[in-house]
Amino acid sequence: MQDDPVMRVIAKVLIPSVMLFALYVQFHGDYGPGGGFQAGVIFAAAFILNATIFGLNRGRHAWPARANLLAICLGVLLYGGTGVATMLLGENFLNYNALSDDPIAGQHLGILLVELGVGITVAAVMVSLFFTFAGRLTHIRLMRKTDTAEPDTAQQEGLGNE
Repeated sequence: MQDDPVMRVIAKVLIPSVMLFALYVQFHGDYGPGGGFQAGVIFAAAFILNATIFGLNRGRHAWPARANLLAICLGVLLYGGTGVATMLLGENFLNYNALSDDPIAGQHLGILLVELGVGITVAAVMVSLFFTFAGRLTHIRLMRKTDTAEPDTAQQEGLGNE
């Protein structure tokens, strides 16, 4: 699909729109349906579309493995850190009332932070899974090249699988 100009133009228009929709789902999640998990999957879909249309190498440049690992850690730390912060403020784990003087404002802040952590983690994990499975074919091809370069001694002796 890398050589199809129509797909490339459509993807260049569609990818920012998908990311914007993911942000809408993320920050509208405490008022209606949606939230971190759905937004994370939608956001990851934009990067997966990018890698599918423009190639895995360009996709890996758009979201490098180091940034992906950092995003996974940041999301988990944001989620867990919100819970630890409520415990340090004298409440139960993830009791958002402690985050503000006004309990309603504390609830909004807490759910926003937790859903943001979930969204970041889910997006990074989904992109990581995609690149792992998409790069498997390249890995298999490389392994076949090494296998043909070094013949198996069991097959030379006639003991190979039949």
